[in-house]
Amino acid sequence: MKRYVIKRVLSALLTLLLITFLLFLLVRIMPGNPFPSERMTAEAIEKKRAEMGLNDPILVQFFHYMSKVLKGDFGKGTSLYYGAPIHTVLKKCLSNSFKIGGIAILLGTFVGLLLGIVAALNRDRFWDVFCSVFSILGVCVPAYVFLIFLQYTFSYKLTLLPYFFDSTDFLRSTIIPSVSMSLFTMSTVARFTRNEMVEVSDSDYVLLAEAKGMYGAKLITRHVLRNALIPVVTVLAPLVVDLLTGALVVEKIYGIQGIGKLMVDAISGEGIDYNYVLALGILYSAMYIGIMLVVDLLYGLLDPRIRISAKGGDNG
Repeated sequence: MKRYVIKRVLSALLTLLLITFLLFLLVRIMPGNPFPSERMTAEAIEKKRAEMGLNDPILVQFFHYMSKVLKGDFGKGTSLYYGAPIHTVLKKCLSNSFKIGGIAILLGTFVGLLLGIVAALNRDRFWDVFCSVFSILGVCVPAYVFLIFLQYTFSYKLTLLPYFFDSTDFLRSTIIPSVSMSLFTMSTVARFTRNEMVEVSDSDYVLLAEAKGMYGAKLITRHVLRNALIPVVTVLAPLVVDLLTGALVVEKIYGIQGIGKLMVDAISGEGIDYNYVLALGILYSAMYIGIMLVVDLLYGLLDPRIRISAKGGDNG
């Protein structure tokens, strides 16, 4: 198992380094101007490029950039926040996105699992049909449509919740965006949980356990649910990254100062802020790779076959 973990970690680090280089290269060859050209002369722009080392060979630029990134320094923005250090802006935006996204993950996963289990235990009955309809709606309707509906109902009509994000009323301000972002996760988790539990329930080893006299909650938790969770964990991983990094449109509409809105601002301002685009691209990649690494390690806990395989590799 130790060898399995080390191999996965090294593979994740190598993948992140390769993605970072490709992102750096793509950002550098992107068309457009990273500076607000309408407010700067051609001479000023060229002087700024020389100061930032943008005229150096690409490998030299990448080496200098990575030496700073490893110290936690992503540089400064070229057009956003008046050149403030990127890591200070990211810290504030990450805090908002992680809090709201974390609530959405917990809510979506818990309710999704509950709906999926209830649907599987009531196959072809009312709750199974309800779960299927709910899953279709949650997957097909975008999160920002739910957001607008919740805004109209609970903010405009009932005036119970803030219409836009208010940092002074953080708790109430998180309800609408968290619920709207969690619906897709609820639907996906419910659908996969239901389908996997139905499939596992018809498997030979579950039928054998029933023949030996195992029924009820013990059978469901030990054999059915545990084996059904493996594909659910797989599909949940990218959803976690999306929610933690903030839904782009949801944050923009609701006025949340998160990293989703920050990405939109970085590519839609006067000039594309390459430094923010690159920093956010690296952040997204690192989070996705990190989550998938955690999923790989969770497989070893959920599936005994992986632990046996890992032990066999260590002995070899």
